[in-house]
Amino acid sequence: MTQIDIDGESARDGLMTLVITIVELLIEAMEREAIRRMESGDLTEEEIERIGAQFAALDAEIAAIKEEEAIEDSVGELRDRLDGLVVDAIRSVEEPPQQGSTHEPIEND
Repeated sequence: MTQIDIDGESARDGLMTLVITIVELLIEAMEREAIRRMESGDLTEEEIERIGAQFAALDAEIAAIKEEEAIEDSVGELRDRLDGLVVDAIRSVEEPPQQGSTHEPIEND
């Protein structure tokens, strides 16, 4: 199970790791939507350029915050653990446990 330490001096690092991870996931979702809209022809060339510049600025700002807060590794670790949870969830939907058995969770530690 993923745990974020919110006690003592590491509370700030844990919260910053969580916030930055969530922001990165939101940015990725927005990028996928922008690509979908671009591929469907819903965006003009000017809009595509503006959105690309905004995503580049967001990426640079997130990278600067991670470096400034020294949380690059912890964000990566949290993302890996979240990926494991998603894989487990997908697996349980695709292959529901048979009567009398359970799925073994993926260990990320």
